[in-house]
Amino acid sequence: MLPSMSLRLSTVILPIYRWAEGRKVWEGAEDLGFHAAYTYDHLSWRSFRDRTWFGAIPTLTAAAGVTDRMRLGTLVTSPNFRHPVPLAKELMTLDDISGGRVTLGVGAGGTGFDATTLGQQPWTPKERADRFADFVELLDRLLSQGDITFNGRFYSAVEARNIPGCVQTPRLPFAIAATGPRGMQLAAKYGQAWVTTGDPALYEAGTPQESLDAVRGQVERISASLRDAARDPDDVPKVFLTGFTPDRAAPFESVDAFVDFAGRHAEAGITEIVIHWPIPDTPEFAYDQATFERIATEAPRQLTS
Repeated sequence: MLPSMSLRLSTVILPIYRWAEGRKVWEGAEDLGFHAAYTYDHLSWRSFRDRTWFGAIPTLTAAAGVTDRMRLGTLVTSPNFRHPVPLAKELMTLDDISGGRVTLGVGAGGTGFDATTLGQQPWTPKERADRFADFVELLDRLLSQGDITFNGRFYSAVEARNIPGCVQTPRLPFAIAATGPRGMQLAAKYGQAWVTTGDPALYEAGTPQESLDAVRGQVERISASLRDAARDPDDVPKVFLTGFTPDRAAPFESVDAFVDFAGRHAEAGITEIVIHWPIPDTPEFAYDQATFERIATEAPRQLTS
């Protein structure tokens, strides 16, 4: 299970580096003291469509070999191109190699490149939600039990074996990305953490205050779903992946700006804030590296003082 909670700072390292360079980045993230380092589980993504992009699970496996303390995970995996049976086998193996440091960030997926690369038509929101429910239920059973036969609406398994099982018990934790009622019910039932990027409707035209209010409302709704599932909301981390809100660049202008941003989101109920490792010459994450490193080392002390 996840360790006891406080306001944590984590990072996302996109899988864009040949390992000779990527190794240094992952080692650097641990040296900076991040609670966790995640990577995106996509086949390609946004402006990186025609740039270097490696697989998430092999990247995390390599990262597990050069780190010792930091948690590792996907943010997020989806059913768009994954099937629970082979994915569970890979995750069990990664959990073993990492010594029990893996968190599976998992979501319903969207309509990007992953949604059509295998030749399928993009699923409707309802289809994504239906498949997601099947996907998570089967993953839960595959990772917590050793021999599974399962007949779902979309995914099946016949005598699927995952022996010896995860290092973490009863399985590695799920951090479930959800903003709608069905997804939040799923997170409340199966999740050891909940993930949000804020309200996507506010990305272009919203204000920072509207975005903060939306996150606060989402925290209230996931907390209600957890209570409905007879779980204590305080026991479930609330993870906020930055970079998709109206003020997405402003928090990285200085340590003080980030501390203010993080503090306001902590007051709204967020317990883990995830920031992207800087990538020069990109429209998304061209933050100043030195400022980013100061945020990593100085902001946690200021936020807990």
